[in-house]
Order: sequence, then structure tokens, then C-alpha cells
Amino acid sequence: MELGRAGLAWAAALLLAALGAQAAAGDFDPYRVLGVGRGSSQADIKKAYKRLAREWHPDKNKDPGAEDRFIQISKAYEILSNEEKRANFDRYGDAGESQGYSQHQHRQFHRFHEGFYFDESFFHFPFNSERRDTSDEKYLLHFSHYINEIVPDSFKKPYLIKITSDWCFSCIHIEPVWKEVAQELEALGAGIGVVHAGYERRLAHHLGAHSTPSLLGLINGKITFFHSAVVRENLRQFVENLLPGNLVEKITDKNYIHFLSNWKKENKPHVLLFDHMPVVPLLYKLTAFAYQDYLSFGYVYVGLRGTEELSSQYNINVYTPTMMIFKEHIDKPADVVQARDMKKQLIDDFLSQNKFLMVARLTNQRLFQELCPVKKSHRQRKHCVVLLTGEGEKFVEAYDAFLTFAVANTKDTLKFVHIYNDRQPEFADAFLMDEEKYRGKSAVVILERRNNAGKVAYKALEEAWQGSKEDNFILLDLLDQLRTDPNLLSSETVLADLNDELAPMFLIRWLYSTLDYLSDCWDSLFHSNWREMMPLLSLLFSALFILFGTVIVQAFSDSSDPRDSPPSEKEETAAKTEKNDASFSKESNSRIPKKGFVEVTELTDINYNSNLVRLRPGHMNVVLILSNSTKTALLQKFALEVYTFTGSSSLHFSFLSLDKHREWLEYLLEFAQDAAPIPNQYDKHFLERDYTGYVLALNGHKKYFCLFKPHRSGDEGGSPEDYNSSLHAEARGKSSCSPGSRSIKTKLHKLSFWMERLLEGSLQRFYIPSWPALD
Repeated sequence: MELGRAGLAWAAALLLAALGAQAAAGDFDPYRVLGVGRGSSQADIKKAYKRLAREWHPDKNKDPGAEDRFIQISKAYEILSNEEKRANFDRYGDAGESQGYSQHQHRQFHRFHEGFYFDESFFHFPFNSERRDTSDEKYLLHFSHYINEIVPDSFKKPYLIKITSDWCFSCIHIEPVWKEVAQELEALGAGIGVVHAGYERRLAHHLGAHSTPSLLGLINGKITFFHSAVVRENLRQFVENLLPGNLVEKITDKNYIHFLSNWKKENKPHVLLFDHMPVVPLLYKLTAFAYQDYLSFGYVYVGLRGTEELSSQYNINVYTPTMMIFKEHIDKPADVVQARDMKKQLIDDFLSQNKFLMVARLTNQRLFQELCPVKKSHRQRKHCVVLLTGEGEKFVEAYDAFLTFAVANTKDTLKFVHIYNDRQPEFADAFLMDEEKYRGKSAVVILERRNNAGKVAYKALEEAWQGSKEDNFILLDLLDQLRTDPNLLSSETVLADLNDELAPMFLIRWLYSTLDYLSDCWDSLFHSNWREMMPLLSLLFSALFILFGTVIVQAFSDSSDPRDSPPSEKEETAAKTEKNDASFSKESNSRIPKKGFVEVTELTDINYNSNLVRLRPGHMNVVLILSNSTKTALLQKFALEVYTFTGSSSLHFSFLSLDKHREWLEYLLEFAQDAAPIPNQYDKHFLERDYTGYVLALNGHKKYFCLFKPHRSGDEGGSPEDYNSSLHAEARGKSSCSPGSRSIKTKLHKLSFWMERLLEGSLQRFYIPSWPALD
């Protein structure tokens, strides 16, 4: 009995000790260990950790419990420095991913079933968060990430997406196959995604997945579900079937010349892939899909009879995969790459450097933007040399000469393109101005895009391009001058978007859309459940209900109801008046500038010191000179010209009334006599000189200004040449130029070009000893 009692006492003591140890483990609080609050920032947590780590480090602290204390400090910092672990601890009292089950409860359960020799690894169910496979973490998708990035990217590569969840036995069963296929397809160029249905229910519902596991493919924004057995061969075939069937053309000795000659029609370089595989490898198909907008692909099976001539002509090594790119000359490849193990990275580097022809034809706006990008700064200029030509035999000689010149002079900062005047008439008219000397001939224009709104600066060759040696010499000389003098492009214009010449007709696009929709309906009918078909059935029954209701209403309608009588003369007159008023208001609205708001303040004696005299270093105030009669028209034009420069925080915009501060302005202009001579004060027109339209860029800190003079025909606005003053023909009280007159509209012509030169620092500066007082 005593032995039995002693055994029970020992068992009770052991049980209490075990429970105490578990309670101590369960009461671990990282906030209490580090001595910080639950609302502490990461900076406070890091600061507390460094302080405690220095204090309790075993090498410095000889206390027997220093090592255990240091381990607790490190563990607490590991939890609180990780936002996900910290959120789990705040929510569940556990830093793991146990979804509401505390670590203490999990360990109790684990130790309980260990006594029965139950090991979850025997069933390959890694539900334990400490042993869970993390290979899918880098593929996890969220709803916003899927909508904003994955769907647009599916137009360049197909995606294989898995929908999974916790406690999914089938998900764990397919895990080894999924991991192998995901790594293989990702190396070939396919996209991989994983959606956790428990955390991303909105995305799973958006994809149409109502059970786990589900596998689906995404390409061109279209979703296709996988319905076969989950094995490696089926998944590879599924991804391959997502791709269009006409990506890669089979090439032999009979059709290779026809294939390479299509470069002019398709406006693309052509790629030939030589390999000893009887079928096109999936790597080549994925590559062809990624570059389908830029390149055309053909595949040559070197082991096939009928390709010997092709292989011998280009000296192909039949044992080594070879890739060739052909541009304008089909008898010789523009570039070649050979490798026994052709990797995706090698192919991407090779193709990205050869995406365009030597003299590509501008067929749409996207191609124009890629070949001729917008100037980012005066140190990152990129110019385009455009051949404006036509179709037909009489233009072939000029094009060939331009191509030869382009091959010899193409650089990273210089691109050569051509365009057909008949297919892009607005583009050609913007440069040639319908001049007679260019009619029926080719012309060459050097241009630089200034912004995405279509503004360009350009310089056209004075004579038509014929491809002679003299034309080559003149063009080469202009390009050499352009390197040192960017102001050579003195003309400006605004281009409309280019027509998409290769876009299919509306009827063909509508037919393709209808076929895709019918294909989706057919697939949904045989492979989708009723929940997925509910939107289609709802649409079908709604259409039938509306049709049936319309028939019933017409059948029971009273045919004896009087029809609408024709409107009376008064009603017709009122309708016409309303129509005319609407058209007039529409025309008036069309004249309102579409640009955004530009804040322009008046420069007065109150804000004179803050806006000019005490202006911060590096800041400038751009001041427009106007009068009361020209205020409205000049401010509207001024806003249009300077709107693109309002993003600069160092520029401020103001206007100065000439009627109030004429003496202040004339005092400043005395320091710029070479640019704006002041008439003798005894001149009878001394008080009538028209300074409206002048623009001053004032640097208050360095005490200098730059001057823009009103544009006149044959004169460059802002140039420091002699400029004869214009006098008012009427008395000073009457304005000779009303706000709506033509002269006021052209006063600020080319002000934006002057503003660009101002930012580049290429304008003449006029220094003054001090700023005069503004009365």
C-alpha cells in the first residue's frame, strides 16, 4: 500500500511538473520579454532588442541564466520583427500559422498521440505548421496582384494556377507532381500561381474555383480549367494546348524563301530555329508567344528530308540548336546564336536586341513610342530619322539608299524608320505642310518627341530625298551638328496618334469575339458545374423573358391609338433653335483648353519681396507682361504654353500689369538693350510702346533674368537678335489689339520651346545690380 501511495505521489508530482512546464511555455509573451507595448513601432522594438541583447549576451554577462534569457530575447525579437508572425501572435497568441489553435494546444495534442505511436509523416499529411512545405509561398497570389499584374502579363506568357486550402488531402496528394512541373515550366518561361482559397476567397470565387484542389490555365486574360489526371505529361500538354496553334511555322526547302520574304508585309524580323527534335519544343513555343508582337518564328527540323538545302546554305550544325534572325536582307542573317543547351535567358537576351527591323515602318502608335521614346532630359536625348515615302517602284531606289545609310549609322541614341504617306496622311502633312517640292517624292525628317501628348521638335531636309551622295552628305552633316547643338531642331508640331495599319477589320474582330464566346459556352456546358453556369443561364432566360414580354405587349396593344401627330411649326422652330444653341455651346466648349489648371498670380508690391527678391536659391519666377485689354487672351495662351512645365517645383508663374508698372519693366529692360532696345524718352511714341506678351524669367537670388519677346513671322521667339518695336496706331486709351485678335494669339507662339531652353540653361542671362522697388 505504501509503495502504491508513493508511486501515485511520484506520478502526481511528475504530472504537475509537466503541466507547469507546458504553462510556462504557453505563457511566453514576446512583448513582456522585450519590455515594449503592443502598439510599439518596429524602431522601438529593434532598439529594445539591441539594448537587452548587449546586456544579456553570454559572453558579457556571467549570470547562470544569461544564456536562457538571451535565447528568449532573440525568440521574442524574431516574432515581433516579422509582421506576419506578430499579427498571428496578437490574434491567436501563437506566432505560427495554426489558424486560431494555440501552440500550447497543438503540442498537447502532439504529445498525446505520440504515446500511441501515431506519426503524421506516415500519412504524408504535413499539417503541422512547423513542417509545412514553403515551396508555394513565392507563387501565392492576391486579388489586386492578380488583376493588376498577372492578367496583363498573361498576354505575354501562359499561367498555370493551383487553388488549394488547409486540410485538403487531395492537395497533398498532388504536391510532388505539382512541385516538379512548376519548376520545369517556370524555367521554360511559363507563369506559376497559387491561390489559397481560405485566405483569398474573393480571388478563388473570381476564378470560378468552388472546390480544392483545382488547376486552371490563364492566357490572354482567359481562364481554362484542367480536367485530366494530375501527371507531368498531362500538365505539360495542358499548358502547350493553351498556346495558339500558329505561333511557329514549319519551314522546309520549299517555303523558307516565302517565309523570310514576308518581312515587308508583316513589318517584323523573322526567326529560324534549327533543331533535331521532330516536334517544336515547348521552350520555343513559349518564346514565340512572348515575342509574337515583334517577331515571326519558323522551325526547321534538321533531321527531316527536304531541309538539306536550307541547312547547307546557312552552314547549320545539325547537332547544335541554332537560332537565326533575318531582317531586310534574307540572303544573310542579321544575327546568329548557337548553344547545345538553349536556355530561356540566352534566348531572351538574343531576341530583345533584335526586335525591330533596321528601318522599321511605323504602322501604329505603340511602335512609334517604342522606337522614338520621349526625351527624359537633355542628357538622354533620342532622335528618330524618318523617311516619308510612298509605295511603288519609283520609291524603291530612295528607300534602298536610306536603308544603306541607316545600316552604317544606327546607334543607341539614333533610330531610323520610314512611313507611307498614303497610309499615315496626318503624320506626313504635319511635317511637309503639303509643300509642292515634296509632292510625289520622298522626304527625310529628324525629330525628337518632347512629351506623350504628341509634341515633337523636328528639322526637315530642305530638298527631297533621292538617295544621292549629296543627300547622304547633307544628312550626315546634320546628324553631326545635332550632337553638339540640340537647338538645331527649331520647328515644332503636335502629332495625332498613328493609324493601326495591321489591325483587323471590325467585322473580323466581331467574328473572332463571337467564336471565342461560343467556345467558352461550349466548354462551360460540358466541363462546368451548375453554379458556374448560372450567369449564362440567367442571361439566356432574361433575354427570353424580354422577348416574350415584348410580343405579349404588342399583341394586346390597342391598334386604334392615334399615332403621334407631326410637330407644329412653332415646335419645329423651337427644336431648331435648341439644336443651334447646342451646337454653338459645343463649339464654344471645344475652344476651352483641355489642359489642367495653371496657378498664375499677379506680381504686386505686396508679394514682390516673397515672390522675387527673397525667392529661394534655385527657384525662378516666370512673369508674363500684359495689359488690362489683353489680360484674358494672353493668360489663356500662357497657361497652354507652360502647362507641361508646372510639374517643376522650382518654377513659379506670375503676371505683371503694364498699365501699373511700366517704369519698373523699362528699368529692367535697360540691362537687355541688345535684346529689347528702349526708345528715346523724347520720342512721341515713348509711352505707347507695346510690351504685352513679353515674358521674364527672374532669378531673385542670383539677380539675373532671361527675356522672351513676342513671336513675329520670320522671328524666333526669345532669340537675342534686334527686334523693332511695334507702336500702337491708336491712342493709348484704345487698344489696337483686342483679346480675340490674331496678333495676340500669336504673341506667345513657341513659348514652350523657350521654356525648354530655360530649363536647359542655354538662354542668355541679363544681370542687374539690384532689384528695383515695385511701386
